[in-house]
Amino acid sequence: MDEHNIILGIDPGTTIMGFGLIKTTNREMRLIQLHELQLKKYDNHFLKLQKIFNRTIEIIDEFHPDEIAIEAPFFGKNVQSMLKLGRAQGVSIAAALNSKIPITEYSPKKIKMAITGNGNSSKEQVAKMLKSMLKIKELPKNLDSTDGLAAAVCHFFNFQNEKQKKKYSGWSSFIDKNPDKII
Repeated sequence: MDEHNIILGIDPGTTIMGFGLIKTTNREMRLIQLHELQLKKYDNHFLKLQKIFNRTIEIIDEFHPDEIAIEAPFFGKNVQSMLKLGRAQGVSIAAALNSKIPITEYSPKKIKMAITGNGNSSKEQVAKMLKSMLKIKELPKNLDSTDGLAAAVCHFFNFQNEKQKKKYSGWSSFIDKNPDKII
């Protein structure tokens, strides 16, 4: 029986928030949608947070993701920017928790490493790799939605690796889990 899973990836932001959704079936993944929430026009930071929360809930209600992957805020020099970014991430996490969906957080470096093999890749390099992987016809102008998509794809790769790893506490554990290997 095929195992289906929908993963919502989120790139938090208070200017542009990116969302990407993939559907996975066993070892295959397919793009469902890319979303961007434009927040530039709002001056009030708390109104932006409300918009982020509401849009995240709308996406959850529309697509019913099984899991959510979110990019962790990066450590920058501007403390105020980091604080705002952390709030945006927190509001998205609250929306997911409100819907009882498991959340996994990934650092920007880990996401880039999962997609391109280089933790220092640019947004453009990540987007081009995703375009190739998921057969995206045209990339969006802003790459925030592909950053959200990258979080979802990173989560899929991480999950696949965890499923493939078998953990053994010793030889007896190995034999118990692999009786077909005994001659």
